[in-house]
Amino acid sequence: MKMQFVKEEREENTSEPDTSTIKHEEPEMLRIKHEDPGTWRIKHEEPETCKIKHEEKESLRIKHEEQGEFIEEKEENEESSPQEKQNACDQCDKMFLWASLLKKHLKVHAKKKPHSCHLCGNSFLHVQSLKEHLQIIHTGVREYVCSECEKTFSSASSLKQHERIHTGEKPYKCSHCDKRFSKLSTQKIHERIHTGEKPYKCLHCDKRFSKLSTQKRHERIHTGEKPYKCSHCDKRFSQSSTLKTHERIHTGEKPYKCSHCDKRFSRLPHLKTHERIHTGEKPYKCSHCDKRFSVLSSLETHERIHTGEKPYKCSHCDKRFGDSSSLKKHERIHTGEKPYKCLICDRKFSVLSSLKTHERIHTGEKPYKCSHCDKRFSQLSSLNTHERIHTREKPYKCSHCDRRFSKSSSLETHERIHTGEKPYKCSHCDKRFRRLANFKTHERFHTG
Repeated sequence: MKMQFVKEEREENTSEPDTSTIKHEEPEMLRIKHEDPGTWRIKHEEPETCKIKHEEKESLRIKHEEQGEFIEEKEENEESSPQEKQNACDQCDKMFLWASLLKKHLKVHAKKKPHSCHLCGNSFLHVQSLKEHLQIIHTGVREYVCSECEKTFSSASSLKQHERIHTGEKPYKCSHCDKRFSKLSTQKIHERIHTGEKPYKCLHCDKRFSKLSTQKRHERIHTGEKPYKCSHCDKRFSQSSTLKTHERIHTGEKPYKCSHCDKRFSRLPHLKTHERIHTGEKPYKCSHCDKRFSVLSSLETHERIHTGEKPYKCSHCDKRFGDSSSLKKHERIHTGEKPYKCLICDRKFSVLSSLKTHERIHTGEKPYKCSHCDKRFSQLSSLNTHERIHTREKPYKCSHCDRRFSKSSSLETHERIHTGEKPYKCSHCDKRFRRLANFKTHERFHTG
């Protein structure tokens, strides 16, 4: 009997039963149409029909196992023909009508993807999948238009998925909780939170992941791969999100706007940190004292006051620092670098915070308000120092004696008594001084 197989476009996620309908068309011709996943229709033009269900014994079962493949199986009690036995998979019990289908099927076991896209490098099991990929992704043809916002899409399924943004439709419900989703793939990923399933394993270590994208991102730690290149400079990144953030340096884009003022930010974490100035939120508490901080890094830096840890060492001298920013600031004393320039008066600064503080001279801005009184300050450090008048806190302890100080600069000046350090040298004579104020007073004797 001559058989012709016709594959039609599938509706996604049908729940209709798995049946096949046969209609008589002409004596020597059967036409099989795929209408729903797992359902095949065999048509003849004449009106006589019969239905074949998978439960019936002595029946032929036709299943759609992989996209574009037709697999014929028989019941266990029915013998296979010699031709079918020749086309049997030696790794599972499946048998095929044609050797070409067996060859396709074996690729599933081997996990080979021999058909590679010459434009992006993606690989596919079947040549048809590659053709569809090239047509949808690389031709740029977008014939499906959203009636709400006129966005265009390369496939009907992509348009349908997009339209749910407008309709609010969320047809996929989690089987463990009440959450609903607009995409089936998102529902499946979410359900792994409940099941703990982590199907994706790193090829280099034993770590497992619930999402393929997370696995791929993790594996770049091992491979060092940085596939995302900046279109403005030669920098490369392992994550597309990091590339997007970086490119805003070049474009000047600041998509995140403060809901309390007109300030805008290129990164969401920077916006959240800034908004705490307005809300007064300080979620991070010191484990050694009652101080709280709006930024985690500020807490970590603060706690080193208690522990005495100074992990950052200057590459020019033996000085050590509790945080990396203090080290960078210090090293500019040696290099003379002043990368930050005021746009109003052309003054240059070695530290960004110094530039920001300086610019407030021009703008008159005082964003930092004391929580104990009505005083406002242009610098956060000035606010912190001021608030210690109210709290009587003295967090800075001398490493040589028991004296404590409310300001780090006061501690630094005091410790020079113990070390004998006199960093300020008169440019007119050989005298040296421990304190900047004494040095300036002395120089006035020379200058008048």
